[in-house]
Amino acid sequence: MEKIKLDIIGLSYSQTQTGAYALILSESDGERRLPIIIGGFEAQAIAIELEKMKPSRPLTHDLFKSFAVSFNIQILEVIIHKFAEGVFYAKLIISDGNIEKEIDARTSDAVALSLRFHCPIYTYESVLSSAGILMTESENETKSKTELPDDDPNELKDYTLEELEELLKITIENEDYERASQVRDEIKKREGK
Repeated sequence: MEKIKLDIIGLSYSQTQTGAYALILSESDGERRLPIIIGGFEAQAIAIELEKMKPSRPLTHDLFKSFAVSFNIQILEVIIHKFAEGVFYAKLIISDGNIEKEIDARTSDAVALSLRFHCPIYTYESVLSSAGILMTESENETKSKTELPDDDPNELKDYTLEELEELLKITIENEDYERASQVRDEIKKREGK
């Protein structure tokens, strides 16, 4: 399977889940974005590394890196390989210079570690096609007077497929990727995908 490289484009506070954040990844050579809901601790670990901040004491991910490097273990790449029932699955590809292994990891932890090891993040087309949100310039320019529903996913059941498509454009335009992922899931459920 061909891997698709992802870039981290940002973190935003979740408006529907207290203490949660949306990690936004974007395909390097495309227009799709992958919104992943993560916890506050993991968001902090990612933000600290993105902002090149140095905490006074090592965080868990920093400790993991120190431990791994002490034994000549490197993370070569992170692969987000599966999306099932609203959950992303990732694995670390590691090596000690002789043996290469795969280790299962939560996606948020894998991304935090990828930043510390300066290694690439990849996914597959199957993940992007089922969980990605397409962001195009024409959608950026689209203006609509459609009112956004409450953040309750059950509220989406009252919308037609055409209204959901328009709502998806609006939520992307507003950079509300968490809400966009809920709308995307409702559309895919109706399309039987």
